[in-house]
Amino acid sequence: MTIFDLKPSRAAGVAKLAAFLPAMGRAYSDGRNTDLGPDQPGFVSRLSPYLRHRLITEQEVIEALLTRHSLGSANSFVSEVFWRTYWKGWLNNHPIVWLQYEEDVRLLNARKADDSAFRESVAAAEAGNTGIRCFDAWARELVQTGYLHNHARMWFASLWVFTLKLPWQAGADFFLRHLLDGDCAANTLSWRWVAGLQTRGKQYIADPENIRRFTQGRFAPTEAFAPTGFPVAETLAPPLSALPVPALPIALDPQKPTLLLLHEEDLAWESWQSLLPSNLAIVGAVALASPRVATQNPSAPVRDFVVGALHDSLGRWQHSGRQAWGVVAQAALPETLAISGAAQIVTPVAPIGPTATALDGLAAAGVPLRRLQRPWDALSWPFATKGFFPFREKIPKILRELGLPV
Repeated sequence: MTIFDLKPSRAAGVAKLAAFLPAMGRAYSDGRNTDLGPDQPGFVSRLSPYLRHRLITEQEVIEALLTRHSLGSANSFVSEVFWRTYWKGWLNNHPIVWLQYEEDVRLLNARKADDSAFRESVAAAEAGNTGIRCFDAWARELVQTGYLHNHARMWFASLWVFTLKLPWQAGADFFLRHLLDGDCAANTLSWRWVAGLQTRGKQYIADPENIRRFTQGRFAPTEAFAPTGFPVAETLAPPLSALPVPALPIALDPQKPTLLLLHEEDLAWESWQSLLPSNLAIVGAVALASPRVATQNPSAPVRDFVVGALHDSLGRWQHSGRQAWGVVAQAALPETLAISGAAQIVTPVAPIGPTATALDGLAAAGVPLRRLQRPWDALSWPFATKGFFPFREKIPKILRELGLPV
C-alpha cells in the first residue's frame, strides 16, 4: 500500500472522485502546478491510477464534474482528463513510435549489461544518488510511493535528459516500471515532449527558480542545472521500416455463446457491457493476466495494483451473480474458451502497449476475438493527429456527441 492509500478497486476510485469533485474548478486551476510533497494532500486528484486502468472512466469523471461545475469554470481539469485521451489517440495514430521505443529500451538494457559506467550512471539516477537534492528526492518518492506530481515529473525528466545526459528512453522505462498510473502513451510521449521530439524545437528545461516557486521553497536548488537543451536523437536503434500486419477483425455473432475478456486497460465492465447486444448469451467473464507485469518488470507496488485491479473487476462480476473463470495467462485463454463453452470472446479495445500486442497475438493465432471500442475513444482518437491544442478545440464537440450537457 502506498502512502496515498490508493487501493486497487473501483469503489476506491469512485470514492476518490466524489471527494475531489468540489475542487475540480478554481481550486484545481490555481493549485495544480504546486507540489507540496508526498506527505501533503496537495491540489491534484490522484485519480490517475484509476483512470489508467479504467476502474473509473474518463466519461464518468466528466459527467460527475458537470454536475458541480461548468465546462468553462473547470477547463483546466477537463483538459487534464483529455490529455490522457489525446496521448492514447496520438500513439494509436502513430504506432511506430511505440515499437521504436520498445526497441530502444531493449538496446539500452543490452548496453547496461556491457557498459559498467553507463549501468552505474542509470542506477545512481534511479536510486536518487546523483547529488541533485530535488532530483534524488523525487527518484526516491517515485520508488517508494508509485507516484509523482505531474510538475515534478517534468522537472525530473528534464534533469535526467539535459543535466545528467541520460537517454530519455531509460528514464521513460524507469517511470513505466514504477508509476501506478504509468500508461504507454502518456509516459512515452511526455518524455518525448520534454526531450523536444514530440513538439519539434520545443524542449522543457528545468529552472531552479520555477522549482523553488512551485514547491513553495521545499526545494531551492543551487546545483548546476543545464541552462539550455541540446539536440536529442529520435531513436537509438535503426528506424523500423514496417509495422506488423494486423489480423482482420471478426464480426460479433449475437447468436453465439460469448465469453467476456477483462484486461487491465479497461476494467469498468459495468459501462462497456452496455455496448453489447441485449440478447447476447454471455457464459461468463475471464481476466487476462497483465502482459505489462510479464514483460516490463514493474515494481512490486505496480504489480500489486495491477493484480488487485484485475481481481477487483472479476470479483465485481462474480458479486453480480455471474460466472467468472479467473485470471489467466494469454497462453491459457484458448483452453478457458473451450472449458467455458463459449464460441467467441468479446473484449474492449486496448490502446497501444503490451495488452494490445497480446490481443493481436490471440487474434493472429485464430482465437475468435471481437474488440469493441468505447464511444469516448472512437470520437476522440481521430482528432489526435497533431498537437494537443487543435485537439482541445474538439472537446465540446466530443462531449456533445456523447450526450453530455455542455
